[in-house]
Amino acid sequence: MEIKLLGALDYQKVDKLLEESLPNQEEREELLKSLKQLEKARRSELVASAGRLSRAAGTVLDIVGLSESKSFEQNVAFANRVISMGHDSISDHDYCLFAIKDVSPLVEQTIIEERFASFTIKSRREVDFSKVGFYVPNFYNKEGSLSPYNEVLQKKYQEHMQMLFDTYSTLKEKGIPQEDARFVLPYCYHSNIIMGMDAHALKDLIIKLTKTKDANITELRELGENLYKIVEENMPYLISEIDKVNPKKQDPVEAYLEGIIPNKNYEVLAKTKLLNHSYKDIDDSILISALMERYQYNEEKARTIYEMASSVNPNFKKELMQKIAFESDGKELTQVNFQFQIPLSLAILTHLTRHRTQSILPPDFVPNIDLEQYKVPPTIAKNPQTKEIFDTVFALNSEMYQCFKQEYDIREEDLVYFALSGNTVNTITNMDGKTLKHILALRECTKAQWETRQMASSLHDEIRKLPTAQVFETILGPTCVTQGICNEGKECCGKVYALSKK
Repeated sequence: MEIKLLGALDYQKVDKLLEESLPNQEEREELLKSLKQLEKARRSELVASAGRLSRAAGTVLDIVGLSESKSFEQNVAFANRVISMGHDSISDHDYCLFAIKDVSPLVEQTIIEERFASFTIKSRREVDFSKVGFYVPNFYNKEGSLSPYNEVLQKKYQEHMQMLFDTYSTLKEKGIPQEDARFVLPYCYHSNIIMGMDAHALKDLIIKLTKTKDANITELRELGENLYKIVEENMPYLISEIDKVNPKKQDPVEAYLEGIIPNKNYEVLAKTKLLNHSYKDIDDSILISALMERYQYNEEKARTIYEMASSVNPNFKKELMQKIAFESDGKELTQVNFQFQIPLSLAILTHLTRHRTQSILPPDFVPNIDLEQYKVPPTIAKNPQTKEIFDTVFALNSEMYQCFKQEYDIREEDLVYFALSGNTVNTITNMDGKTLKHILALRECTKAQWETRQMASSLHDEIRKLPTAQVFETILGPTCVTQGICNEGKECCGKVYALSKK
């Protein structure tokens, strides 16, 4: 694992640019050190300015000037005092960008769940992962002590994981697409990430990784500790807020439920299910809100005018929905909500999780998921030879997991890496109409990965069943269907042209 805070300046490039004008290396090092100090000081100045703005006299530029006149220590102390009073929002103005090298998809999934962060991740559809390497944990027993068999188990683990990577290569050699062969990859392979978040979200992430049950997973704790060091050096005004949080190494909800429901029976759904939705008529909720917002009518008057317009023009509802969805900013679509439970493979979980405007509850990895439940890609299923290889690998992986857990008494936190990308889980999500429209426009496209397309189609099918969402349903789907346009350029599948001829 390697983490680097990406600053406004690339100091290696600055050093090279200065070589001619400042040949003395010691002088250049002093100058670079000063530049780094200026960059760090600027962070505290801006956060302190946000803290001073709401109560100090003068314009915003006056306040920034005041902060610039203060020392680094004064600004840090002031920012720390404001944040300690509960005004965390001032740290939103300190934005951080990180390069995160060689971490597992367990880390990837954990940080993607943070809704106020941005991520770019190396694609498993486009990149060959056979040689990327993988994370090797130390193995602890259930009491928390390092196993006396740790070295033996690490060797056993490495041989097993290499077998899985070799199977990935074998499947590719037999003509299986890269995006389907990846379903046998274990959750220890190395991923690389660019992560952006403000200091407020960073503080919460560090607390999550170092003060909650996530800290029981060594790799997650290491990430949190590395981020803590970066914050200590560059954003010290956050440290006291992190330090004052008391660790909770077990989720209180989980602990409570275990006392009532001791045996976990893992059941993955056969298909997506709409659990709940806005209690009012979906179409009416969206369309009437457009009248209420623009004319400031109360709901009763807006409904009366809405019904009158609908009786005069049979196409009124559809036309207004189209204007809202495709010619305006679509904010009325946020007035309706849908809660789904969706069965997904781990390979596709991040595809859904990365849509940040939903409220999503992906499962935790401890207790471990059921390794005997998995999805078989169609390209593998149709060939008896590759299907046998695939099923054998999942069976062997489950056996190895049980061996570590039962014969060697290894705690589950160190066994999370036995999860394979094809293993399936249930995810609960709540999304408004605008988010649902956005996801289906992307994921129902024929260019989307096949399982994400299946997922999107299943969400769409659930909406089709609602008698009060028939107009809303017409704006859902790929843009070739809803608008007669395609944004794929030369990679267009041609469907938009076929539809235009109908």
